[in-house]
Amino acid sequence: MLGAFLFRGDDVEKKVKVLSGGERARLALVKLLLEPTNLLVLDEPTNHLDMRSKDILKQALIKYDGTLIVVSHDRDFLDGIVEKIFEFKHNKIRENIGGIYDFLRKKKIENLKDIEKKDKIKYEAAQENMSSNKQKYLDKKEFDRNLRKIRKRLEESESAIEKIEAEIIAVDKSFMEPGNSSEAHELDYIKYQDLKEKLNEEMNRWAQYSEEVEEFLKNNG
Repeated sequence: MLGAFLFRGDDVEKKVKVLSGGERARLALVKLLLEPTNLLVLDEPTNHLDMRSKDILKQALIKYDGTLIVVSHDRDFLDGIVEKIFEFKHNKIRENIGGIYDFLRKKKIENLKDIEKKDKIKYEAAQENMSSNKQKYLDKKEFDRNLRKIRKRLEESESAIEKIEAEIIAVDKSFMEPGNSSEAHELDYIKYQDLKEKLNEEMNRWAQYSEEVEEFLKNNG
């Protein structure tokens, strides 16, 4: 199993404390798949995995006999794994039978991000058909200004997440550089933990800003 997740030769004798972030993620998945459980719940399992590791994980999950609940925005990873899609939107849960591409065809979109674009188009169409009574108390310019403001915070948060993830990848590479002293590894590990905390905090902010945008559109659409 270790070999399947790219641990070869002397790698299998390494202490966990010296593993890089990517190696720790792969090791955690190995341990998870070895547990005699009939249910797995995975939240964005492909984060920080390279293409080969992602494919290995996918093949392992395809062979898994139990029930799998996975949260992911990676359509290629989900293809062939899931048989049912749950869509969380406007405080409602919608069940869709079929795989990820069945869901995308049903929505008439190519990827999951297009859902937001489609909602935006629907919203803009609704704006054009607003009744004259609605127009009296809704100042469109004020609306657009407020919407740009909250969307700007969302975009800034997305940029911050990308920056932190890039820093995490850089630290992962530093872990794997030969010749680094134990002190350097320790500093890298401390920095890695700090970046993971920052990433978690920024992800929470991103979720909050996303909810604010959705709630704003819902209340003013």
